[in-house]
Formats: sequence, C-alpha cells, structure tokens
Amino acid sequence: MLAAFNLRLLRTTASLWPLLPAALLIAPVAHAQTRPAPAVEETQEIIVTGTREKGRTRYESLTPVDVVSAKAVQDGASAELADNLAQVIPSLQVLKLPSSDGLQFIRPARLRGLGSDQTLVLVNGKRFHRSAFLGQRGAQGADLNKISSLSVGRVEVLRDGASAQYGSDAIAGVINIQLDERPGVNAYVQGSQYYEGDGETVRAGLKAGTRFDQGFVTASLEWADAKMTSRSHQRQDAIDYMKANPGVVLPDPVQHWGAPDTKSYNFALNGAFDLGFAEAYGFATAARGEGINDINWRIPSATSNASVYKTVPSFPGWDLKTVYPLGFTPREQAKYQDYQAVAGLRGGGEVFTWDVSASVGENETKFYLYNSINASLGPSSPFDFFLGTQTQREVTLNADGVYRLDLGLSEPVNIAFGAERREETYKVGAGDKASYEVGPGAKDGLAVGSNGFPGFSDLQAGEWSQESSAAYVDIEAKLTPEWTVGSAVRYEDFDSFGDTTNGKLSTRYEFTPYFAARGSWSTGFRAPTPGQINSLAVSQGLDTVTLQVFTNGRLSPLNPIAVSKGAKPLEPEESTNKSAGFVWRTDFGLSGSFDMYQIEVSNRLGQSASVSLSTAEKNALVAQGYPAAASFTSVYWYTNDYDTRTKGIDVVTTYTRPLWDGRLTLLLAYNNNKTLVTAGSIMANPTTKRIYEEGLPQNNAAFTGTFRKGAFEYQVRTRHYAAWTDSTGNSTGDIFQRFGAMNFVDASVLWDLNEKLSLKVSAENLFDQYPEKAIFQASRGIEYSRNAPYDTYGGQYYVRLNARF
Repeated sequence: MLAAFNLRLLRTTASLWPLLPAALLIAPVAHAQTRPAPAVEETQEIIVTGTREKGRTRYESLTPVDVVSAKAVQDGASAELADNLAQVIPSLQVLKLPSSDGLQFIRPARLRGLGSDQTLVLVNGKRFHRSAFLGQRGAQGADLNKISSLSVGRVEVLRDGASAQYGSDAIAGVINIQLDERPGVNAYVQGSQYYEGDGETVRAGLKAGTRFDQGFVTASLEWADAKMTSRSHQRQDAIDYMKANPGVVLPDPVQHWGAPDTKSYNFALNGAFDLGFAEAYGFATAARGEGINDINWRIPSATSNASVYKTVPSFPGWDLKTVYPLGFTPREQAKYQDYQAVAGLRGGGEVFTWDVSASVGENETKFYLYNSINASLGPSSPFDFFLGTQTQREVTLNADGVYRLDLGLSEPVNIAFGAERREETYKVGAGDKASYEVGPGAKDGLAVGSNGFPGFSDLQAGEWSQESSAAYVDIEAKLTPEWTVGSAVRYEDFDSFGDTTNGKLSTRYEFTPYFAARGSWSTGFRAPTPGQINSLAVSQGLDTVTLQVFTNGRLSPLNPIAVSKGAKPLEPEESTNKSAGFVWRTDFGLSGSFDMYQIEVSNRLGQSASVSLSTAEKNALVAQGYPAAASFTSVYWYTNDYDTRTKGIDVVTTYTRPLWDGRLTLLLAYNNNKTLVTAGSIMANPTTKRIYEEGLPQNNAAFTGTFRKGAFEYQVRTRHYAAWTDSTGNSTGDIFQRFGAMNFVDASVLWDLNEKLSLKVSAENLFDQYPEKAIFQASRGIEYSRNAPYDTYGGQYYVRLNARF
C-alpha cells in the first residue's frame, strides 16, 4: 500500500513540475485577499539560516527550513547530536557503521542522500571545521557529534543549495546549530541499555546561563560513557579450525561486531557584551573522547594466514603460535580532541548593520592498535602500536554587512554583502616506527606493519594547506506585499585549483496569508580538501568468500605512480539545484510545507578503479616511504569520476490543538529521495553504480504525536525506512543483498515531579525490531549489515532525570 501511495505521489508531483514556474510568474499580477495573518506559534519562529533579512519566519522563507527544538535533540537515547537529529529529520541519514575502522568513531551525516561533505555545518551562523578523517568515498565533512547536545538552543536545517550564500560544501543544504542563550541552570542524568543487556550508557550534563544589562553568557558541560554492543555469531573459519584441531577451544565469538566502547566530554560557551558602540560576542565548543572496538580476527593457521603465521628462515625457531595460539583480534582505538573558537564585533542600526569575526577550529584524532603484531619484525615486534595522528585545522576571517535600501516598495530592499578569507591545513603525524617498519621477515613474505592498520610512516607524514578568498552579495526584495524575490552571487578563489562563481535566484508569492508558493534555482560547488588531494592511506579488509586478509592502498592523485596509471589533479564538484513547493498555515493549528527538488552534481569525487602494481612499482612506493606497499593487493586514488541527478520530495506538516484540557501536537515529516548516476566511468561498473543508486532507502518518514496534560507529557513516534541494497567489500567482486522496509516505534512518558524536577522514561524501537540478517556477510560473524541506515541493535530503554534551578 505504501509503495502504491509513493508511486501515486511521484506521478502527481511530476505532473506539477511544469506548472510551478508558470504559477510563480503569474503570481505578481494576481491579487491576494487581505486578511489578518493567523497566530500559529509554530510558523512564527524567526529563522537566521538561508536569509540575511532579519525577522523572517519559516513560513515567510523563500526556501525550506526545518527548526528542531532543543528538547528534540537533547532527550534522545543517544549521546550523539547527529543520531537525535536523524530521528526527526527524515532527509538526514546517519549510519552506525560498527567495526568499520575510523568510521565507527567518526560517523558521517548525509542530507538528501548526498555526501557528508556536501552539507555545510554552521554554529551560530559561522562555518564549523571539518573532521580530520576521510570517510566513505573520501568524504571529509564536519562531525556533528563534536558539539554538545545540551548546548543547543535550536537547530535550523536549510534544505536547499546555498553555495552562493555560504560558499563551499552547501550543495545539499545547511545545518545551522544555534547555541542556547537562555538564563538559568539545568542539569540531567540519564541511563540507557539495549534489551539484549548491552550498550549500557550513562550521560550527565550541566548548563548554566545568566543575563545582565550588557549581555549574556551561557556554558554547558556534558559527559557520556557508552559500552559496546555485540550482534555477532561465531565465524565459519573459527568453527572449521576447531573441527580440524580437536581440543582447541576458541572464544565464541572470536570477534565482536557492534558499537564501540566510547567516552566523551563536550563543552560549549556562548556570550555577548554590549560595548556601547558595538556588541562583542564570542562562542566556543570543545570535545574530547575515545573509542575502542574489535576488527577482523586472524586465524592461527600458516595455511590460511601465511603472511603472519608461517615460520621463516629469518626467525629460526620462532612461531607466532607461541604468542597467539588462538589467533588474534586486533582492537582499534581512536582518541580525539576538537575545538572551535569564534570572536567578533557587530553593530549598526535599522538601516545598516555590520559584523566582523575571526574563528579557529581544529580536529585531531590519534589512532592506536592493540593485540596485533608487525609480523616482519618477528619476535622483536611489539603487540601494541601508536599508528599516528590526523589533524584538520581551519582559520576563517569574515566581514559582513547588511544595508536596507528604501526604494518605496513594501519593505526596504535587504542588501547583504561580505568577504571571507579561509585557510585550512591538513596534517599527518607519524606513528611508532614499529607500526610501519619493514622488518627482516619481509623478504620471506611476512606482512609489513601493524597487522590490521599499518601506521603512518615518517615519510608519509606531512602538512598541506589550502587558502581561499571570497566575496558575495545577497539581495532580498519584497516587490509587493505578496511577492518576494531574492538573488545571490558569490565569487571564491582557491590557491589549489582556481576560482569559481555561483549564483542563486529565489522567489515566493503569498496567494493568501494562509498559502504561498516558493521556488529557487542555484549553482553550487564543493572544493577538494588538502587531505583529499595529498594524503595516502592503507587499509586491510577480509574477503567474505575466502576469509583471507587483503591490503589496499590509496595514493594521492599527485603521486607519480598514480599519475602513471592515469590519475589527474582533483577539481571542484559542481551542482545545479532546482526546487519548488508550497507552504501553508491556518488559524486552527495546521501548518506545513511541500517541496520538490532536483540536484545535479557533476565532477563528483569518488574512488578510481583498483589497479594492480608491478613489483617495481611497489618497490618504488616503498622507497617513497610507504613500506606497506610491499603487500598491496591493489591501489586506488580519489578522482572526479561521475555525475549524479537526485530528485526528491519533502513534506512537513504540523497540527496542534487543545484536547481534553491538554494539548495535542502531531508532526509528519516525509522524504522521497532517488539518486541516479548519469555519467562517468562508474556507469560501466554495475556493482558500484547499484550501491550509489540503491544504498539508501528511497522513502523515509517520521510521524510524532505528543500529548501534554498537567504534569505529564506522552509521546509516540513511528519511523519508516524503505528497502535498500548492500554488498560485501571483497578483494574481487561483490555479493548483493536487498533489505526490506523497516518500521520502528518509540514511546516516552515525561512526568514533572515538581517545578524543578522531571522524570522521563522512554523506549526506542519499543517492539525490539531487527532487520533481515546479513546473509552475504554471515561467514564473517556479522548478524546485521554494517551499512544499515538505522540502528541494528534492537530495542533500548532509558530513564532521564532533569533538574531546573
């Protein structure tokens, strides 16, 4: 039934596309009936994202903007901001990615199915820095989870291309996190656990704020300790090994697949002070934490795992079985610290306002590996390794102004303009020498480097920077009381690849105070980062069929070996966005929006085809300082490889009304999103093309009902995820599996014990639903796909005590 409804909805909206531009052109000559605007609180909230006109509400915005309350992002079971946002915004996907090297600790958030680095993240309207980690297909986006949930006043999500307004990365949209400014003292403590009895998480936080004649200051501190989950069964090779070796008893399972053990500390500070001639303001976020988890088990067999377990002439009489008689499961750990600080001055009056600011942000991650070995070093190898450091640092200077020009229209024309200077630096620090050293056993075929994740070598380490300068003009004009138009243009120049100019046109026509149409067209871009351009990485995987470990290398596209194989310098990704839709409100509590969009992205960053290297080429890489190259199965590099077209629909509607001496609020949010690969070498690769086009659900929805009466608040939320496709990551070929649709129900009860204390009891995935098992990876001990767009650990419950002083 749902599939039929979706098909009818798509057909209906497709038929409306040709009519919307005509409607928007006819609108200026139409005559709207003049009535008092309805007093619906939900549509009157002032927004600051996607517009530089002060006083705009979501209803009046020329482009779709969601506003997520502080309560929605703070009361979820997860300690991570991105998880809680994804539960209420269907167009935002956050993958769990358990046991996925760095991705299990630094998880990407994707808006409208595009890459995590194609959504710009702002804090109080200022650009937030990227993570140092390069994730899926090289995406290097901001890590939302480095921002404390408790510090959030609200989150504004602009679902429209905005590169002409904000610069690089805003292809899919903008997430603007507004830090809390409210006075008072708030604290909480929360405990949660999965129905399976694992994943125990304890969270606590304290926030204090005060207002005074000249300004305000707020500060928050949040802590979380989450234990690992495991949804695993015994690996087939472990079962076979025990059968072949009677008397040997291996741990069951030999490897855990699930969420890692994590600890995190998040801090935020926000404030402003009136100096008389201007207002000084500043804010900062800081995070520190660590996580640890298993990676692939190594079987103790010289036949199946010869590169580690075979005996060799280089080490006579030495056998790794004396150290790891039951094989070994390396444990990867990431320790991070992250901060951003912004300071500025702003001032002006009704006609002209100005704002100058400076910001510095840095994300640093250190990687460790335990319970492993550099087999080429034999008995002299340590078992625990420091693998190295990745650091991303960004310094940004901004100068912005807004002039309200009175031309005798319904309102003064809002002319915003400004300039930006930004420098971003990517740094790789070397690990322990033993983590990458080529030992004497290498000539006998023993694996080089710490097994599971070779460290960064001293020659691999380095620092690379990129500078850019930008200028923009952003104009909004209300030509008549009913018709508003907007335009923006931004010029940006990068020292690494050159300049780019992007533009945006938008319009809104209010047929009545209760109903309006809106549309926009824009171009956008995402600049390649220094990390994508210059860094090299080594990864090890496990072939699902053979259960043999293989080693892949990622080269810089500037590396001579890569260039000889066809690599070219990276260029910006470019996009064209189109959107059109309607927004409505009523005086009986119903409001909402319907928006259709199309995003065409060309020159998208992806991985090149994997290529094999000759012995001479491997030796040349070793000589360049990449010792692990001696065991490379294949190599690849990042390249501007393909074009895509994404089409979709967003529907958001809210209904609120008094009921039974209480208040009922219903919220429906629906996203239909389909991406097709339209050009590029990926077109000739059916495997990769299918994952791009089917790797995420096409339909996502969330329906939330909240009833407040007296001291109690009851909430039920249903989340729907449509079918999607996943595959293995083998050294040769792939195996696909199609996963069916999933529905989850969350429920909670909040009880105000008194004016200062409240207690919340909640369950997420109340009915303990699990997706289909990942048959295609069962041999590895995996129960459920690592790439699922939802939590695969079953139901969990939590209790939260809130205090207000």
